[in-house]
Amino acid sequence: MSSAPIARRETGTDPYRWLEQRDSEEVLDHLKAENAYLEAELAPQQALRESLFDEIKARIRETDLSLPTPWGDYLYYQRTTAGDEYPRHYRCKRPADGSLTVDTDSETLLLDPNALAGGGFLSVGAFSISPDQRRLAYSLDSSGEEIYRLFVKELDSGRISELPFDDCDGSMTWAGDSQTLFFTELDDTHRPYKLYRHRLGTRGAEQVFEEADGRFFLHCYRSSSERQLILQLGSKTTTEVWVLDAERPEGDFVCLAPREEGHEYDADHGMLDGQWCWLIRSNQSGINFALYRADEAKPQRPHWQQIRAHDPQVMLDGATLNQRAIVLALREGGLPVLEVQPQGQAAYRVQLPDAAYSLYVQDSLEFHSPVIRLRYEALARPAQIRQLVLATGEQQVLKQTPVEGPFDADAYESRRLWASAADGTQIPISLVARRDVLAAGQPAPLYLYGYGAYGASLDPWFSHARLSLLERGFVFAIAHVRGGGEMGEAWYRAGKLEHKRNSFGDFIACAERLIAEGLTRPAQLVISGGSAGGLLIGAVLNERPELFAAAIAEVPFVDVLNTMLNPDLPLTVTEYDEWGDPNQPEVHERIKAYAPYENVIAQAYPAILAVAGYNDSRVQYWEAAKWVAKLRARKTDDNLLLLKTDLDAGHGGMSGRYQGIRDVALEYAFVLRVLGMV
Repeated sequence: MSSAPIARRETGTDPYRWLEQRDSEEVLDHLKAENAYLEAELAPQQALRESLFDEIKARIRETDLSLPTPWGDYLYYQRTTAGDEYPRHYRCKRPADGSLTVDTDSETLLLDPNALAGGGFLSVGAFSISPDQRRLAYSLDSSGEEIYRLFVKELDSGRISELPFDDCDGSMTWAGDSQTLFFTELDDTHRPYKLYRHRLGTRGAEQVFEEADGRFFLHCYRSSSERQLILQLGSKTTTEVWVLDAERPEGDFVCLAPREEGHEYDADHGMLDGQWCWLIRSNQSGINFALYRADEAKPQRPHWQQIRAHDPQVMLDGATLNQRAIVLALREGGLPVLEVQPQGQAAYRVQLPDAAYSLYVQDSLEFHSPVIRLRYEALARPAQIRQLVLATGEQQVLKQTPVEGPFDADAYESRRLWASAADGTQIPISLVARRDVLAAGQPAPLYLYGYGAYGASLDPWFSHARLSLLERGFVFAIAHVRGGGEMGEAWYRAGKLEHKRNSFGDFIACAERLIAEGLTRPAQLVISGGSAGGLLIGAVLNERPELFAAAIAEVPFVDVLNTMLNPDLPLTVTEYDEWGDPNQPEVHERIKAYAPYENVIAQAYPAILAVAGYNDSRVQYWEAAKWVAKLRARKTDDNLLLLKTDLDAGHGGMSGRYQGIRDVALEYAFVLRVLGMV
């Protein structure tokens, strides 16, 4: 078995900065040595990893057909085939009887990512059919850097053209003429900042818009009605929306409301009371947002009319427009709620069977459709696509993600607990385990997951892979800490900027509550988080290392101070609204006080597995590498410390479904090794 790599020592305030020298022989040798050390340490669990891979794969229906989506004259769908990493995209003629039956005789293969990947990394960005359904615009990233090449495929002839544009973010939006495409270019910090207009058959593209403020991202998309193009410019705290008639793409965009610091809003175009209009969600009257409408011809802010007032107890997350109804996405009591307002009828809320769940509108289908599709899942309920009849609220499960082999959802129990933070705030915890494990009343191995940033809601979700832990007697739990969006905008704001430490304290409080409940004990408690959740993990490890047996940090944002001090890195300036600008002395000291890398000290840490992507443009690979190097030098224990760097991947890890399963199998083998369950 090889010995642990020893990072080269240097003098200065950041002794491991040399690991930031991308592509240098010394750095690559170090990362490869860390990978080799990981494989050597986990070699005794190789058979276990293969067994885990096989059992997780065995639960997944490898050859399957997605639920077809009707649009115009066609049904669009995907097909997965055993042995293939990626689903293939197809369409067929739409049956005259209105059913969703796939006619294989009229089937056309639109895109095969398996052939395009060539065994390497591949991410499909845009996949956009033109309004006349004669062309497919798509984009590909073959490195994980999230820089895409743009393509257009003529569906009648199969001819493919690569558009001659570089540094694209991958988005592609059709105008109503099916000839004009809008796409976005990235700046040197990987920020979408320029919008271009390209007409097929011409050379070059016309620049439509440039966003000079480094905090703002640019995004273009079609409205629900498909009659308008929407250009949204947004920072973490402020937005500005411009609109253009999709049938006149050569025109100029019109601004709905000039940016005003702290004013966040978004817009959609549709029909209310038989009239074309704009629907605007805005926080101008309160942080949980209110809803407004404006005439199609007068969309500017002075003409907005409020149709739903701000509610301090209920967050208005979004709205889906259909010719027949508005569907409001709300957050209440830490859970997602859908409220349907059919045209000319009383509003109602969508009823669901579980106490804690994930729910959102997956597809509004065609604008005139009498039904929409919802995606619903819970910790012990595989994802379902439910059809909702807008006028009546009637639901029908059209497809449930299959679990192959023995699986009984009733064998598992989900619970919602609450932990008390230091300031008395009640923090929700969602958990699931086998009923017999919970009924035993004995401490069990427990896997606690957290994130807590950007206002992102970590709603309960089902996982085929997680069953491998649950069947081994684990409890799985989610800590819904402040900084996320589960409890509304105030919940998010209470875990960012000067309040960031609340996220860490909340997570620790959740761990302590689970222990106090007798569900686990420190020697059985594993924690995990990725990206900004990796920062969470790193911070709580520095504060309370004795509370945990093991930790997994995926692409962890652990070198937050040094990253935020470097405005040339991708996305740094845009993050000031989340973490603060450390060029300000008081902010510098605040971040320095909790930054995981800065606060590694001489103490015992639990076993740690850190995972990085060498091509990650969001969290640079060296954050995990530097953190592990510093831990190796300072920690006082001999617990396992492993670093895995995917040298051909980005922020989301390796592409392909089988590689994803192998990554999970490795992590689970690490956990079982540490807990002595092998």
